[in-house]
Amino acid sequence: MDNRGSRGPGRDERSDRPGFRKYFTPKRKFCRFCQRNLKDIDYKNVDILRKYVPDRGKISPRRITGTCSFHQRRLSTAVKRARLMALLNYVED
Repeated sequence: MDNRGSRGPGRDERSDRPGFRKYFTPKRKFCRFCQRNLKDIDYKNVDILRKYVPDRGKISPRRITGTCSFHQRRLSTAVKRARLMALLNYVED
């Protein structure tokens, strides 16, 4: 006897329920830099850079922040420069 699908209702059974959506549409993300018409991201503006670097110190990816590819590249360069100049920590203590 094969027990592969014995964990719960299958995909077809679940879709029969009322209020069940087949696909989840997430809220559309937008680039904050494009909306403000900013071309350059300054590495000295640490308040903005901290929003894109969580406690672990990694630079947040585009799919989470919603920035466009142009500004994501500029953002990562600015964060790396700020770290090198000791304006931004590599990892929060």
